[in-house]
Amino acid sequence: MTLSFRLMVVAACAPTALTLCLWDIALPAEESSVSGHIWTQLVKESASLGLPTRFLREVPSQFVKFEFDDLQAFAAEYHPGEHRMVLNRSLSFNAAGGTLRPLNRLTHTEIETLYHELFHAFMDYAATRQEGAGTSLEVFARKQQRCRYSVVLITPVVQRPAETEERFLSDQESWEALNEAWAVFIGWAVWSQLESGHGSGRAIGKPGKSREAWLQRLSTADQEGKIRGYYEPSNPEERLIARKRYLAGASRVSSEEISYLMQNALGYPLDLVHQAQKALHPTVPASDLSCG
Repeated sequence: MTLSFRLMVVAACAPTALTLCLWDIALPAEESSVSGHIWTQLVKESASLGLPTRFLREVPSQFVKFEFDDLQAFAAEYHPGEHRMVLNRSLSFNAAGGTLRPLNRLTHTEIETLYHELFHAFMDYAATRQEGAGTSLEVFARKQQRCRYSVVLITPVVQRPAETEERFLSDQESWEALNEAWAVFIGWAVWSQLESGHGSGRAIGKPGKSREAWLQRLSTADQEGKIRGYYEPSNPEERLIARKRYLAGASRVSSEEISYLMQNALGYPLDLVHQAQKALHPTVPASDLSCG
């Protein structure tokens, strides 16, 4: 974002005449300050709505650079390495592209997408830490990458989920598959939290009908294999066939991963984590590598 103004001066633009000419003088805006404000706003408003903030609070407010653009395919997209979050202009206040609309004015689906991308930002931040400074979540992620995402089942044709193929993924592909799978769960969990609580995130924090509804949604989504990741093939020839490969239901996010994310990323109550474990269906590693 830049702040610009026009300076009008009288100048000799031709040998025989004086003409009014315009110069654009661009002044750099405080982009980092604006982005920092948006991140701080997100944490504050998420907390006020009773939504998870644990992983959000671990990321420094100046780490992510927010931008608004007229996105065609997605409502938001995160660019790791550049630490850049691009949001659809429709998510901005008055669609002006200046700052994010208040969360209570976003739909549940928009908040789901936002949390999906915010989790990517968290994983990006985790990757920038110095070697040896990784958290237990990062250690757990690498372990799951090795034992669950190095060999996966995919659905070559998304419309035919029963047809699957085995794939041996590269390090880049398996890390992306894990990141997308986890982000899918994070976004889904928050969306379901809002849906089950009729717009209130606090409702599932204690036993009651809203929590029961959330657990039932989780059980159904797990049974139907909806909480699963995807990756972009490294092979250029395969990308010509399919830009993304979606994991099959058998390679969905495991009950162990879900429990770990609920407790360590989302900060859900421990009793809810235990209830979720009982609602989930057992999963087994897709590879022969040990997860121990």
